[in-house]
Amino acid sequence: MANALWDTRAISYQGCAAQVFLLFFVGAEYFLLTIMAYDCYVAICKPLHYGSLVGSRACAQMAAAAWGSGFLDAVLHTATTFSLPLCQGNAVDQFFCEIPQILKLSCSDAYLREAGALVLSVSLVFGCFVFIVLSYVQIFRAVLRMPSEQGRHKAFSTCLPHLAVLSLFVSTAVFAYLKPPSISSPSLDLLLAILYVVVPPALNPLIYSMRNQDLKATVKKLILVVIVT
Repeated sequence: MANALWDTRAISYQGCAAQVFLLFFVGAEYFLLTIMAYDCYVAICKPLHYGSLVGSRACAQMAAAAWGSGFLDAVLHTATTFSLPLCQGNAVDQFFCEIPQILKLSCSDAYLREAGALVLSVSLVFGCFVFIVLSYVQIFRAVLRMPSEQGRHKAFSTCLPHLAVLSLFVSTAVFAYLKPPSISSPSLDLLLAILYVVVPPALNPLIYSMRNQDLKATVKKLILVVIVT
């Protein structure tokens, strides 16, 4: 934003490291989404035990674990990436400092250090993804066994915002980092970076607030006023 306002394309070495660190803090959001899947599972599959399994103390501990894991992941990738010698110049082909673009500037024999860190992170992300999938398998089984259609609708509406945010977050990030090299291009990389960096945070407040009945009523009134005028 500062570069756009001041019409410059330069960033300091420290500023670039700060961008990489803050970007990998997105891991904390993914861990929080995993915790939210567990919250939905307990609320629907074990409602009588919800107070004991997801109490205020348990919530604080899980949130601290998510933020702590995100912090450690960000430190690991930032330290590993910026310990590599840059042998291919200092021009990053992206509108922000992104690890894949920085690795293109590093020496080929030093690339494996960050690759090892990425494998560790991918393993952790995959473990969380398996946990989320298993949680929703149990949730859907419980919902489909509900005799009341109103109860099924209420259960699905409880999980819908979380599923929408999770799908948007995972699909954009996975496609950005795991797309085949054959379809990679500077313009596509730029578009995908905007999708997973800008779009999910922008839509999160709207998606989560869709459960708020007051907001729905206000939006309906606003639409009616616009139509009438």
